[in-house]
Amino acid sequence: MGRYLGPSCKQCRREGMKLFLKGLKCETAKCQVERRQRNLAPGMHGWRRTRLSEYGVRLREKQKVKRYYGLYERQFIRYFHEAERLKGNTGENLLQLLERRLDNVVYKLNFAPSRKGARQLIAHGHIYVNGRKVDVSDYTTKVGDRIEVKDSERSRKEVKQQLESNPNFTTQAWLQLDREKPAATIVALPTREDVQIPVEEQLVVEICSR
Repeated sequence: MGRYLGPSCKQCRREGMKLFLKGLKCETAKCQVERRQRNLAPGMHGWRRTRLSEYGVRLREKQKVKRYYGLYERQFIRYFHEAERLKGNTGENLLQLLERRLDNVVYKLNFAPSRKGARQLIAHGHIYVNGRKVDVSDYTTKVGDRIEVKDSERSRKEVKQQLESNPNFTTQAWLQLDREKPAATIVALPTREDVQIPVEEQLVVEICSR
C-alpha cells in the first residue's frame, strides 16, 4: 500500500483548515494555514476560489476526515461499511469508530505529538493494550481497555517527555490518564462532541452511499 510522502502542510492548505498533522507546530507562527501568503490551496492556481459542485462539497468533507485520521481510501470504506452495520446514525458511528483507533487514542492521551507520531510509537512496539504488545495502528479499542507504555526506560522516557512538553493538555472524559506510570484506561465510548474536527458527517455518508 502506498504512502503519502509529500508535505503535511499541503494537505491542510488543500482543505483550508488546520488538520494538526504536525502536532504543536500547527499552533505556532510557522503554520502555513496561518500565514497570509500561504493560506491558499496548493498548486499554481491555488489563488482561484471556484465554487464547488454538490459532489465537490461532499468529496472535500470525506477527504478532510481521511486526512485528519490518516486513512487510505480502502481503509475508510471499510470503516464506513462497518458503521452501516451498527445501530444508530451511520455518520456518528463512523466518527466513533475512527476515534477508537489506537493511534488516535495514543495521540489524545498526549503520548505522541501527532497521529503520525502515534503510529510510529505503536509500530515500534512501545504501546501495550491489556498487557499485550499491539503494533497495529488501526486496532479498535473498547471500554475497559488499558493502554500502557512498554516497561522499558527508553519507552517511558520518550512518553514522559512528551507529556511534560505540553503540561496544559487536558484529556477527554472518555479517557482516564495516569501521568505517573504513564498509562490510561478507556472508561466510555467517545461521543460526537469528542470529535475535534468540524465536519458534516451526513455529507460523508451521502458520498459513500453513492
